[in-house]
Amino acid sequence: MPLLKDGKVAEDVWAPVEDGAELPASGPVLVSLARFKTEHGSLLAGNHSVGVKLANSDDPAEIAAWLDRISLVVLDFPKYTDGRALSQSQLLRRRHGYKGEIRATGQVLRDQLRLMIRSGFDAMVIDEADAEAIYDISAHEFSEFYQSAADTSDTIFVKRQRARQSKAAE
Repeated sequence: MPLLKDGKVAEDVWAPVEDGAELPASGPVLVSLARFKTEHGSLLAGNHSVGVKLANSDDPAEIAAWLDRISLVVLDFPKYTDGRALSQSQLLRRRHGYKGEIRATGQVLRDQLRLMIRSGFDAMVIDEADAEAIYDISAHEFSEFYQSAADTSDTIFVKRQRARQSKAAE
């Protein structure tokens, strides 16, 4: 399945390392939250960029103290009907100020791409043959939004308020 980063197919350079398995000599590593919590000192001091995979039931606050040193957070969609990873992404971006990559894995559907982008995801693994074209369509499918999100796009309400203020100022 292709990895999309900012709408383009990209090479996945991250090596997923199972709990208890030996780390590779170099290169970026992706570990579980459990492993990160027990080994964060050695992981962050090592010769690796570190990524952490959260289950959709994990609280992003558990890694908040280290977010400035974590390069990747992977959030899982075990079922397309389970949107907890969208909330996790929002929390990471808006509450914790995370600036690194947030990647969606699991049952990532084209219908959810725009919402994922608005929620703070900048990468996703998607099972689509023409992933870039799907992304282009999905990312621009809606031009206006009623609710605010991590992408900080102006909502329809804010745009209407500005238009009213602009007319009043004339």
